[in-house]
Amino acid sequence: MLRHFRHVLIGLLLIAPSAALSQMDGHGPDAWRVVDVAPNDVLNMRSGPGTDHLVIATLPPDATGLQLVTCVPYFSFTQFQSLSETQRANLPPRWCLVEDPQDATSGWVSARFLAEDTTVGQSQGDPLVDEAVRLVQDLYQQRQDAMEGRASDPLQPSAARRYFFPDVVNRLAEGPGADPLFDAQDAEITGLEVFPEPGNEMFRGMITVHARFENFGMPQRVVFRLRVDPSLDPPAVRIMRIEHDDWTLP
Repeated sequence: MLRHFRHVLIGLLLIAPSAALSQMDGHGPDAWRVVDVAPNDVLNMRSGPGTDHLVIATLPPDATGLQLVTCVPYFSFTQFQSLSETQRANLPPRWCLVEDPQDATSGWVSARFLAEDTTVGQSQGDPLVDEAVRLVQDLYQQRQDAMEGRASDPLQPSAARRYFFPDVVNRLAEGPGADPLFDAQDAEITGLEVFPEPGNEMFRGMITVHARFENFGMPQRVVFRLRVDPSLDPPAVRIMRIEHDDWTLP
């Protein structure tokens, strides 16, 4: 068991050092999810670690609940600890063997498209909570794509109704000042995580979702309040409020 934990810990360190260090008190993540894949794209699963291997399956951009088997390059715990920062920085791109229990598929994927799945065990399978998390994830992905010129801006009035209640759309049209997702005029986002509020994801029909990330290295957290919008046909979850430390929208 100790050997297995150390192997998993090395995989964590190679994928995301900051996340890995937080797990060193005894347990690695129970599951992983796909990140940074466009909503209209898929993540290829290959027969081996590298793009020269055949594509044997694919994962959707919002895949969750993935099980990590191992990652390469491989090191024992002691070996990895002995590497210098320069040696770690010069390691080749990481690839991980993952399993998707839902579809009974497995294959190698690039580690840069994996992150800890913090939603496992929190949403308790509630489809509305799952829908709310996916909506916020998609909003952030579309916003980042728009900032890089790869997609239309989801905060524009013509597109915002897909994500927000009408009063929020109207407020966005007026111009909220700072970016409502990143609370800044300029953004360099890393480590984005979207997850339901632990232990209090839904209360009297209101769903609470958190977004956590770093902007230019500074940690930030944004809280989203969502409800089902009955005016839509069919009714669907929409964002009713965004909360930052010192201001809210609307």
